[in-house]
Amino acid sequence: MGQTIIEKIIAAHSPDKVEPGATVWLELDVRAARDFGGANVVQNFERHYGADGKVADAAKTFFTFDCVVPANNIPYASNQQRCRDFAAARGVRVFDVDAGIGSHVLMEEGLARPGGTVVNTDSHMNIVGAIGCFGQGMGDGDVAFAFRAGRTWLEVPSSVRVNVVGRFAWPATAKDLGLAMLREFGASGLLGRAVELYGPAVEELPLCGRITVSSLATEMGAIAILIPPGDDILAWCQRHGRGRPQAVRADADAQYEKTYTLSVDGLEPLIACPPSPANVKAAREVAGKKIHSAFFGSCTNGRTEDFRVVTRVLGGRHVAAGVMAAAVPATRRVFGTMLEEGLVAELFGAGLVVSNAGCGGCAQGQVGMTGKGEVQVSTSNRNFPGKQGAGETYLCSPATAAASARTGRITDPREVM
Repeated sequence: MGQTIIEKIIAAHSPDKVEPGATVWLELDVRAARDFGGANVVQNFERHYGADGKVADAAKTFFTFDCVVPANNIPYASNQQRCRDFAAARGVRVFDVDAGIGSHVLMEEGLARPGGTVVNTDSHMNIVGAIGCFGQGMGDGDVAFAFRAGRTWLEVPSSVRVNVVGRFAWPATAKDLGLAMLREFGASGLLGRAVELYGPAVEELPLCGRITVSSLATEMGAIAILIPPGDDILAWCQRHGRGRPQAVRADADAQYEKTYTLSVDGLEPLIACPPSPANVKAAREVAGKKIHSAFFGSCTNGRTEDFRVVTRVLGGRHVAAGVMAAAVPATRRVFGTMLEEGLVAELFGAGLVVSNAGCGGCAQGQVGMTGKGEVQVSTSNRNFPGKQGAGETYLCSPATAAASARTGRITDPREVM
């Protein structure tokens, strides 16, 4: 019997028999902790393995600082420094406060690779499914064990296949596909499943679009959304790593728990209303609601291409009076490209606050948090009460968020294009 993508990846990293429901030991290519939870990982490690305990392989062990960067309070600064001290004593690399979102950085640095395995304290570590890599967010104690042992235990998930038919028509984007999946499956319809995504519209997605869709797996309750990488994605990974990686593809006779079909023909701009990412409506259905702020960034929509869309929709116009808009690039490399292309100057000229790379307010970090009574459109992935502050957050694509920032009210981008 053939194997699915996740089964093949696990089998290549485990001595155990791999089948859905089996518990196996999984060897890890990368084990990392971010600044949120990193100090707890250190504490757990030292408690169980001693203050002088060694990590399994320093070359595969990392810290990624992205939640509150640079630290804006003493406790966060102290936690980050504790991670630095731990890393320095063991030869572990730290991607510090200037690097950007850890999941993106691990891909840009060629550490998360197609067919690889990665764990982090980041609940969206499964975003690396965008390049056909298996990533998981794990708790502090589990990551501390992974630091020590270089492996973790895992229950092999069942796989489902989603065939996406049709083609996107602007201004529908990858974010609208992700939101359409949330509308279709809700927060639990894919619970505990590994999802494989296929279809011409998916194959044509650039890396940024694949990242967007894969980043929403957590919101669907899925283990991961795995997108088989084509030649363009493999070439990108080769440029950002050592040697050309090999894509892991499902066997023709792979067994799926279920197969679904989702059409993007006629897909229109969508928006997830409070209090849940699964509360998805057409943007036109809530058009006209006054907004106070707009946040552009996060691991879901913080790539250069996302900010190109923002400037395209703004069309050289200033954001509406009374709207506080902020842009946070995903990584330092993205920020550098934005500077080279003049995007930072365009966003600044349009009235946006442009911050350093990181998660921003999505992680209750810095830029992008809301106050009580504030209504915000955001390109991030969660809008639970308190996630981005005390206000109301509406999740949408960069195009919809930019159109809304331009008008001062929730706006279908077709209205202003």
